[in-house]
Amino acid sequence: MVTEADPPTGRRRPRVVVCGTKFGQVYLEAFRDPSLPFDLVGVLGQGSARSTSVARHYGVPLFTDVDELPDDVDMACVVVRGGLLGGPGVDIAKRLMSRGIHVVQEHPLHYDELADCLRHARQNRVVYHLNSFYPHQAPVRRFIAAARELLGRQRARYVDGACGFQVAYAMLDILGQSLGGVRPWGLADPPEPSSRLAGMLNKGLDVPFRSLDGVVAGVPLTLRVHNQLDPADPDGYAHLMHRVTIATEAGALTLVDTHGPTVWCPRPDFPKEVRESDVRPHFQDSPNVFGDHGDHFDVPSTVVLGPATAPSYRAAFESVWPAGVARALDELWQAAQRGDSPLPRGQYHLGLCQLWQDITAKLGPPDLVRAEPIAHLRPDDVATLAEAAEAANAADTANTEVRA
Repeated sequence: MVTEADPPTGRRRPRVVVCGTKFGQVYLEAFRDPSLPFDLVGVLGQGSARSTSVARHYGVPLFTDVDELPDDVDMACVVVRGGLLGGPGVDIAKRLMSRGIHVVQEHPLHYDELADCLRHARQNRVVYHLNSFYPHQAPVRRFIAAARELLGRQRARYVDGACGFQVAYAMLDILGQSLGGVRPWGLADPPEPSSRLAGMLNKGLDVPFRSLDGVVAGVPLTLRVHNQLDPADPDGYAHLMHRVTIATEAGALTLVDTHGPTVWCPRPDFPKEVRESDVRPHFQDSPNVFGDHGDHFDVPSTVVLGPATAPSYRAAFESVWPAGVARALDELWQAAQRGDSPLPRGQYHLGLCQLWQDITAKLGPPDLVRAEPIAHLRPDDVATLAEAAEAANAADTANTEVRA
């Protein structure tokens, strides 16, 4: 759909083209929000039945070449794979910038490709943003904000993360935004898989994760990557997206999954009355054998920061992800209005590209697997898990009452 025309001020609304109709559909969904201050004026595709159908669905023209775009396009979303992944995304982005169009491009890109796009943006006096996508999503932004607040009080002691290889670049951006950058960084070589342990696996099982030890932003890092690929479904086979913990002396902040929740777990602090060998003075001095340890002792051992329940994948695809796209578009447009140089932000992403390429080189190509169909748990099935957990709690309560 095309949103309504000019705002009350009479100023023309920025006009946007979306390039790509696969993951590009997520970008297109953002324009369903009537409050979005941009107009969708076209889809750039290959002219296939799919791209024709997508353009018709969103009520805009389909263009098959950059030269066909009207002269009044202000911004473009390039959601087409770059050369590293066998696509023409970089060439499309450069041709758009040559026409004076500001570009936000979906990750990932090779270091050299990104450097080329940044040079092209500077030459054509436009703004270019590489979009790692997930840090614009509300649940991830909630984690990043909490991490920055925590690290403003105490330094990080370690980082522990896990992700799918397809979204590893975004994981690095989450860490970079949380820690204030990724330099200095370094990675050890991963351990070789153990043939002895492989022989102990149950029939039909494989080892999905590879582990890397290293340093990021001067902080110890452990990273586990699901480094497997189903050639029949290269973007769909994953055991998880992002899970990350940043710890300080006070405790650990964890993003349980890309869509939340964010959880704070204070560091275990056992009472000295438990640790010390002589308990007699504590019985004499206080009616409470464990004494008085201050307010921090009353903080729950796990605290959910923000919503306790993450959105469903339906909600993520239909609202959370498009809202993140809207945020990325707004950042691009605001930078264009300010006349920002693309280089400072670009230098940060060039660093991420180097680290990402180092990780992929050390892990090697993903292991090729044939994925089994996902055995989904339906809402009723998940409810039975909750019932089992509650039954265990009820049994504990009943035993306590019997003992009383």
